[in-house]
Amino acid sequence: MDLSAQLKHYTALTEEHLNAQIPAQVELYPYLQNAMRYSLLQGGKRIRPALVFLANAFCGADDEKALAPAAAIEMIHTYSLIHDDLPAMDNDELRRGKPTCHIEFGEANAILAGDALLTLAFEVLSRPSPLYTPESQLKMIQTLAVAAGHRGMVAGQAFDLAHEDHPLTLDQLEAMHCHKTGALISASLTLGAQAADCQDQQVLQDLSRFGRIIGLAFQVKDDLLDIEGDTLTLGKPSGSDLARNKPTYPALLGLQGAKDKLLSLQAQAHTCLHSYGSSSSALLALADYIVERDH
Repeated sequence: MDLSAQLKHYTALTEEHLNAQIPAQVELYPYLQNAMRYSLLQGGKRIRPALVFLANAFCGADDEKALAPAAAIEMIHTYSLIHDDLPAMDNDELRRGKPTCHIEFGEANAILAGDALLTLAFEVLSRPSPLYTPESQLKMIQTLAVAAGHRGMVAGQAFDLAHEDHPLTLDQLEAMHCHKTGALISASLTLGAQAADCQDQQVLQDLSRFGRIIGLAFQVKDDLLDIEGDTLTLGKPSGSDLARNKPTYPALLGLQGAKDKLLSLQAQAHTCLHSYGSSSSALLALADYIVERDH
């Protein structure tokens, strides 16, 4: 399959598995499940689950092993978007072309829906399964916990919020985004390899480094799209970073400087997996997609 067909295939598998995790049935308070499903199942690029599947395949395993970690990391990502959009944080009203969760369901329910998705991710990943050894399952749980928490994504978000209207050095900006965006992207690749029970430390290191590079590339591209994209295509307000005077790569490097940085990261990603030959072609194609996307 070419990359487009692969992404559609992985998205379909992810959507089906996610849908099964929150059944549309009567619970104590169904409004909570409705808010969770609203945010989780309204589309999106599903890049992180795709990386889980691709790394899993790269390590020689079949798609079934990637389902649980792919679903878990998308739940974490969705919870982070729900909370990022809240008035106390980025105060956005549009996500994936629809009203954000707190606009649709109220702030309290949005907070609780995010909390529920965060914990559901670890429920999904920790369920006993004959597909994984206990050791590989424990490694996956730890990988996701570290990437999502105070040493990863949450740290990056806290630093970002604290530095609106504050100039950053390039090193500070890079460190922030390696946490806020890169941690989950890098973890996606590690999770895919761990689900395949990969024991090759060189492969694990190369995938982790590749993840850090494309995670940074993802953020640089997002910064550029905030300037050059439009709200309809992006599915969220364009120009919001500029309006809040947030530190971005174009703000620090200039528009052309940010584009040059993006191309440099793309080249680094290819160099990182070059030695694996054709077996890394799908991962490198996804790196190119991240750089060349329009939303």
